[in-house]
Amino acid sequence: MPQRSTGSRVYLSLIGLALALVGGLFAGLMWRSFQRARVVDAWPQVPCVILSSDVEERQIDPNGPLERRFAVLFGYEWEGVARDSRLLRLRGSMWTGKEDAIRLLCDRYPEGARRECRVNPADPAVAVLEPESKAPGYSLWFPLLFVVGGLGVMVGAWRR
Repeated sequence: MPQRSTGSRVYLSLIGLALALVGGLFAGLMWRSFQRARVVDAWPQVPCVILSSDVEERQIDPNGPLERRFAVLFGYEWEGVARDSRLLRLRGSMWTGKEDAIRLLCDRYPEGARRECRVNPADPAVAVLEPESKAPGYSLWFPLLFVVGGLGVMVGAWRR
């Protein structure tokens, strides 16, 4: 087998490093999202009442599609203080073109309905109706493949 030149070894090492760094970045972001979901799951649940449930609409471009999101306001009590929140999840409601998905949320949280919400004990002004998804934690293996593959490319570049 022919000997690799130093230039090709450096090139392969840089490719491997780039793969490992990108994989590590995405793994870190996914781990942070998973940890945030675990923290929200640990927040205490309190009764709340849906004060308003509606659909917000926007159209960024006159030729673009109409986007919608679920707009909710719910009231709850924490340590004797009445509070309210607009957060479906920690990051709020996402804009989407799928009207059916938004209508489903309006049906799930109709005005006047009583539900359970999760309250951040460190900042009781933050409360959510739904917990965050833990899916990023279960998918962490995928970006870690890039980390392992990138490191493998770097090691292979310098092996004899």
